[in-house]
Amino acid sequence: MIQKRLTTIILLLMLCLTIFAQRKRPNIVVILADDMGYSDIGCTGSEIETPNLDALAESGVLFTNCYNTSRCCPTRASLLTGLYQHQAGYGHMDSDLGYPAYQGRFRNNVVTIAQVLQKNNYRTIMLGKWHLGHEKEYDPLARGFDRMYGIPKGGGVYFYPCVGRDRQVYLNKELVTPDSTWYSTDAFTDYAIEFSREAITDNKPFFMYLAYIAPHFPLQAWPGDINKYRGKYSKGYEFYRQQRFEKQKRLGIIEATTKLSTPDYDEWDSLEDKEKEDLKMAIYAAQIDRMDQNIGRLVSMLKEQGELDNTIILFFSDNGGTDANLNAFPEAELGSRDSWTAYGKNWGNVSNTPYRKYKTFTHEGGIITPLIVHWPKGIKSVGRLSHEPVHITDIFPTILSLTQTKYPKRLKGQELVPLVGTDIMPLVHGEKQKPNKTMFFEHQGNQAARIGNWKLVKTHNLNWELYNLKKDPTELNNLINKQKVIADSLKNQFNHWAEQCGLKPWPVNKNNSNNENH
Repeated sequence: MIQKRLTTIILLLMLCLTIFAQRKRPNIVVILADDMGYSDIGCTGSEIETPNLDALAESGVLFTNCYNTSRCCPTRASLLTGLYQHQAGYGHMDSDLGYPAYQGRFRNNVVTIAQVLQKNNYRTIMLGKWHLGHEKEYDPLARGFDRMYGIPKGGGVYFYPCVGRDRQVYLNKELVTPDSTWYSTDAFTDYAIEFSREAITDNKPFFMYLAYIAPHFPLQAWPGDINKYRGKYSKGYEFYRQQRFEKQKRLGIIEATTKLSTPDYDEWDSLEDKEKEDLKMAIYAAQIDRMDQNIGRLVSMLKEQGELDNTIILFFSDNGGTDANLNAFPEAELGSRDSWTAYGKNWGNVSNTPYRKYKTFTHEGGIITPLIVHWPKGIKSVGRLSHEPVHITDIFPTILSLTQTKYPKRLKGQELVPLVGTDIMPLVHGEKQKPNKTMFFEHQGNQAARIGNWKLVKTHNLNWELYNLKKDPTELNNLINKQKVIADSLKNQFNHWAEQCGLKPWPVNKNNSNNENH
């Protein structure tokens, strides 16, 4: 009898120690903004009120040179797999263009962060915009997530029902119909709070992927948030771009010697309807403001639960601000649930201050994002800026390191593609990036290679350009004819990467057709 009791006590102690060990592992929260420009939050230059994100940066580390893939589906695929998008199967978007690198679905020889952490006893949670295959065999639950609330098919939804998009909302496997009080940014956060509380109650560390739709078009926001900014942008594009640029220099986001890229917007005084332009940017600002408010709600809950200190929060954007200029329902009130409008190239140029180009391009304006890393328990030197270049493929190996999780060699009999990126935590703690850090980019024929401080870049069907980003971060001084040896080396390395990843000339033709997938 005594022996039996001792065995029971030992087993209970072992169970308690196991639960304690699991709870000591950090929670991971990855927050992804959609189509947010580089300068659109306060800590990178904006006049938009983002006190919660600014506070995370101030009590964490802000990376000023994090790179994405310049478009939504490819970035999400790279983030979740730790691979270049072509390796993952998303060389373009979520449509099958007839080749493995462009099949628009995860390839059989890749695995997601959620699948790996799920095997390591993490509660895996996905909220918001998926856009990586909405069929059941490709949705979040099929790719390692235990809980999900959001829109498998994609974004473009704030109010419900939504105009202009065929979108359905799911709670795990159940199709749900939101009511008229629903706003996607708020709803995603509601379930982020609910699912994380559930994990805490169950003594499970959790990995949360919170993919907001904001501030992607259409411009739709709560009237109270819009009114906060209405009239604020009446001074025009040049005023706010210069104001953001000067603030960036004061904050140390860019060097004081940095030159602002050439303006790419209309003269404000030439506009017929300045009030409409002011309103469009006010709505866009309101969408970011509301996202920040909701991030504050999540942070407050984690603090109340005693989990904030041991939760790693990562925040960044899937691409730069867009140059899309559309208004599908011109009779609708701007910002309302019936409107479908984008803020246009002019304001996109302001969003991407101080850089050139936009979403889908591989110049800096399309591919660079701030990255906030916040972890009170694990980051001792806070409030720092890191100018070291990193890539979203670095997120996966970083999370593996933080959670003491091994990357598997095989999945369902398939040998997995090795991870591309590297753990960035040494950089978080103040170390320097390796001088030969290599990154490659391609989307719709726009191409780039960055190795160290040198960047080779081209717009589809145009000539290659070469820049020294250390001296010329805004890509103004093209050195292609002065540094031919460096340019040729980068071209060779890009071509080797392209061959290894299965890149095809753009437009990619499916079944030998000439139809370009937009």
